Order: sequence, then structure tokens, then C-alpha cells
Amino acid sequence: MQTPPIADQSLAWLLAAATDPVIIVDRAGTIALANPALEALFGYTQQQLQGLPVETLIPERYRRGHEALRENYSAQPHPRVMGAGAALFGRHRDGREFPVEVSLSPLRSPDGQDMVMATVHDISVRKAAERALEESEARMRAVFETAVDAIITIDEHGALERLNPAAERMFGYREDEVAGRNISMLMPEPHRSAHDGYLAHYLATGEKRIIGKGREVQGMRRDGSVFPMDLSVAEMTLGGKRMFTGLVRDITERKQAEQKTQQLLQELSSANEELTNFAYVVSHDLKAPLRGIGSLADWLATDYAEQFNDEGKEHMRLLINRVHRMGALIDGILQYSRVGRVREAVAAVDLNRVLAEVVDLLAPPPGIAVTVQPGLPTVAGEPTRLQQVFHNLISNAIKYMDRPEGGQVTVRCTDDGSQWRFAVADNGPGIEPRHFERIFQLFQTLAPRDRVESTGVGLALVKKIVEMYRGRVWVESAPGAGATFYFTWPKDSR
Repeated sequence: MQTPPIADQSLAWLLAAATDPVIIVDRAGTIALANPALEALFGYTQQQLQGLPVETLIPERYRRGHEALRENYSAQPHPRVMGAGAALFGRHRDGREFPVEVSLSPLRSPDGQDMVMATVHDISVRKAAERALEESEARMRAVFETAVDAIITIDEHGALERLNPAAERMFGYREDEVAGRNISMLMPEPHRSAHDGYLAHYLATGEKRIIGKGREVQGMRRDGSVFPMDLSVAEMTLGGKRMFTGLVRDITERKQAEQKTQQLLQELSSANEELTNFAYVVSHDLKAPLRGIGSLADWLATDYAEQFNDEGKEHMRLLINRVHRMGALIDGILQYSRVGRVREAVAAVDLNRVLAEVVDLLAPPPGIAVTVQPGLPTVAGEPTRLQQVFHNLISNAIKYMDRPEGGQVTVRCTDDGSQWRFAVADNGPGIEPRHFERIFQLFQTLAPRDRVESTGVGLALVKKIVEMYRGRVWVESAPGAGATFYFTWPKDSR
């Protein structure tokens, strides 16, 4: 096919040098010339394009409409942007479509033919950016509209611009009612009077008091009621204007809960103090007559021993044992009440020495051997409390041992990283799993008290001391297989 006269050397040179894609078509819509930029954009060569209808470069669904538009333009040709307000698409040789903008300019060939020069711009990147912006705005609008917290925007003069629905509900105003009014209307005095001065001071000096920080302030609703709120303020610049966005949360319920918690803590502290005083008073008042009963029982059992038959002697034995148990129970209650209230100075405690003293104090009977792992660590804690923990665990193992000979109690220690894990194991009767939780409760024992003297305070005391030092205590056992009591003690007990 011969090149139309329009394709003289100067025009061909200009088109080849142009960076924008350019195509020239005749009045019938036939492609006469295309520059390299257009060839690259649509994937055709110059030879392939010449003589094809321009609709080849348009998606098929738009071709019929484009023919009508082309004919209308030919009737009144003038420079203009094609498809103003409408979405235009080009079609690549491989079939993919992409958005374009087209500028049209009428052209007359040297031989008098009416031609049209079209400059085509691929706007895929711009459209993608516009879509991303629209999506971002949609997301922000969704956040603004559905946020649980109130969102308020003001200009640099303090005039309200936007309130989200949560802010409307919180303050009782519609956005259109307050737009343009000073934000101080949402504040009680003295904050209302001080606000404008604070904003002016910030704009003049840049000194921030709230911006970029969270703080508790007070807000005022439409009905005049005042409520506490958390306020965070961010600054931004839009179109050269300073804007401020406030994120507001009503903390009325939180404040009420804090007040209630504080009240409960005060009541609990008072109750604990009363219970402690009660324990001291009761122990003092009980121990005096109890000592008298014990002394009288001992005197009767000794001086009238020959006058008691076997049943009487058994009754006297039970009486004396129960007096001793009652005394031990009172002492146990006092010890339990002191834990956490009466504190010794935390010191470095050598457990090798502590265990030696505990075993010596308990004086195990000949049929029971207590073995302590050598090289126990030195830990931080209250010496008396650590002694109580090991004393109660070892004494329990001895007390409930059901072997006349061959009883074994072993104390071990394992390094568990940030804490020590101690174990007191025995080869006694063992404990059924259903009792594992119960035995750590106050006054709970598994054996009848007339068979084994126990107050039921020891393990509860161990649990309270260990947990006070952020440790935990538990037991592993099975009936007939002995029991191992474990507890952890942090290496850092501060």
C-alpha cells in the first residue's frame, strides 16, 4: 500500500520524534500513519496498522458507537479532547484493554484531504492511583463512620468541621448544627475559657501540651452534663491548612469501675485488718483457758492414773491430744494470718542450712530417713517463710508415713531457668488425684484427726507463702506409690 501524501518527510520525522503515541486517520477512519510510540503502546507495526480501520484499536463493544462519534466529528472538526466525562479504552494487539485519553486535531493533507491526528495517552497508572485513592478514602470514610470512639476535626482557629456518628451520639449534637462553631462549646469551664489561649499559644510557639499525647480531660454534652474522657489529638496539613483531629473515648464506666475497685480494696483492707485483730484477740482469749484445761488434764491423768480403767485412760489420752491439737490449730491460724501482712526483710537464704535446721527440729523417728540433696542454692526470700514451707512439707511426709521401717523422704532441687523447682518426695501411702486440690485448702486433712494429729493448716500455709513469691505448688501422686510435692521459687524475688 502506498503511503498517503500526508506522510511527507517532515511530518514523518516529527511523528517519529514525538514521545507521545500519535496516529493519523482519514475521513473514512482508515489509519494512514502511526508513530513508533503508538506502535509500542498497541503492539502493532506501522505496516500492520496502515489501511486498518481505527476501530481496530478500540474494544469491540465500543466500535459501533465510535463510528457514529467519528462521523459527527468529521462534520465539524475542531481540536478537542475525545470522550470528555466518559471512560475510554484502547485494545492491545494481544486483546488486553487499558484506559486512555485521546486528543483530536483536524489536519489537511497537501492534496486537500481532511485527516484527523489523534494523540493517545495510556492512563493506566493514573487510573490505578485514582482507584487506590478512592479505596483509601472509602476505607477512611468507613472507619470514620463506624468507629466506636468519637472523631472530631477542627481547623487552626478551633472551628469544628467534622463529627463522626459516634461523636454526635456522645455529645448530643448533629454535625451540621456545630459546623463552624468553636470546639470549646464541647468543654466545661475552666477548659472552655482556656482553650483558645492554648491553641493560640501553640500556633505562636509550637509548644505542645496535648498534640501527639493522650490525656484525661472532661467533655460537656448538649444537655450540660459533664463526663470524663480520654483525648488524643493529631495534627495534619491539608491544602496548606493546619487541621487537628481528636480521638475521644468516654471513660465514665471505667472511672466508675476504678472508684468501685478502690472502694472494694479499702473495704477489703479494713476487713483484713479486722480479721487479723480478731485472730490475735481470739488466740489470746482461747489459749489462756486452753492452757488451763491442758494442765488440769495432765494433772488428772498423772495423779489419778490408778483410778482410771482402760476406757477412762483412753478418754484422758484423747482429751490431752485434742487440747494439744487445739493449741496447734490456734498457732497455725496465727501463722497463716501473718503471711503477707507481717514481712521480714528479704535476704539471701542458704537452703543447705535451713534444711539442716528443719530436719534437726523435726527429729524423724528411727524408721524414717530424710535425705537432702547436697549443694542446694542460696535464694532470696524471708528466712522464716522458707523454713515454714520446708518444715510443713517434710513434717507432713513424716506424719502420714505408713511404714514402720524403710520410710524415705527426699528433698531435691532443679534449675528451671528463671526459677528453682523444689521437690519433697516420700514413699508413703500416696494420695488419690481427686484430693489434689482439696489438700491445699485451709483445715482440710485426709486422715482422721484422732489417728493422725493435724490441723489442716500446713499445706494451705505452704500454698499462700509460695504464691506470695510468684511461685506455684502442686502434688503428683497415686495411691500406694508415695507422693511428691513440688513448688517453684523465683530466682529474682524482688
